Amino acid sequence: MKKTVRVVGAVIYNEENAILCALRSPEMSLPNLWEFPGGKIEKDERPEETLVREIQEELGCTIEVYEKIEEVHHEYPNVIVNLLTYKAKIVEGEPKAKEHAELKWVPLQDLNSLEWAPADIPTVEALLADKVDI
Repeated sequence: MKKTVRVVGAVIYNEENAILCALRSPEMSLPNLWEFPGGKIEKDERPEETLVREIQEELGCTIEVYEKIEEVHHEYPNVIVNLLTYKAKIVEGEPKAKEHAELKWVPLQDLNSLEWAPADIPTVEALLADKVDI
């Protein structure tokens, strides 16, 4: 039986309605694909707490977490990923790519121009379908 990993991703947006996208580095699994930054939920941690902690670790800035956008179960060859994505906003600091190859702000309508990690695609689709108010 495959292990299920619970992870969270932050859909961080700015005043121009652009969304912060993170490029996975060549050393990561799923290298060179784009994702919403975030990470693994630790035992007894609320998803929102995980997101604040992970963004602080990965990007060096503080976010405020808002409503959930999407919950995805994606089966990869070795693992099942249960991904929860949340709308978020930076309240302190400037994001820096500490673990990712690159970070960039992408206008909402251009999200499809990136090659996304499979588990992140349903969130991109929800954003483009205008199901989310940003």
